Amino acid sequence: MDAQIPTVPNAGDCPLGCGQSHALVNLIEGCAKMPKDKNSGKLIAQNKKAFHDYFIEETYQAGIELVGTEVKSLRAGKCNLKESYIKVEGGEAFIDGMHISPYEYGNIFNKDPLRRRRLLLHKSEINKMRGAVTAQGFTIVPLRIYFHKSLVKLDIAIAKGKKIYDKRDDLAKKDQRREAEKEFRVRNLYT
Repeated sequence: MDAQIPTVPNAGDCPLGCGQSHALVNLIEGCAKMPKDKNSGKLIAQNKKAFHDYFIEETYQAGIELVGTEVKSLRAGKCNLKESYIKVEGGEAFIDGMHISPYEYGNIFNKDPLRRRRLLLHKSEINKMRGAVTAQGFTIVPLRIYFHKSLVKLDIAIAKGKKIYDKRDDLAKKDQRREAEKEFRVRNLYT
């Protein structure tokens, strides 16, 4: 028996109004009128260590001031966020330590791979970050860098450092969850 995929009633009437007929599976995946994730786009690099070392409190989306050869290098996926950090100085936010490899065909137009880059944020966001860092002992860490439409965006977070015992607790919870998922899979395999 072949399972048939049910379609939306009245072919040509998408409930979201795009005028196409969809199978329910395709409707769940999305159509032209379906709202997209705000951070959808091509992921360039991710700072996985930040989630291990910090409690993430609040995230922001920031633009970055870049040179043309840096953007071309990012399109090739040559970026590293591991040792980078963010500083707020004089009403502006900067990212230091983010490594963007020199563009292969950039010759004299290439800049220093570790140079300081300015982040494009609203003044109220910068003031909120400065207050959290100075008064409450938080830090600002980069989470991921990606393309949103044709622009390079950086997700940054106000975060608090984890203690060693917090990291151990997180690892224990992760192991427990992994074991439970494994048992569930095995149990469902033999039923």
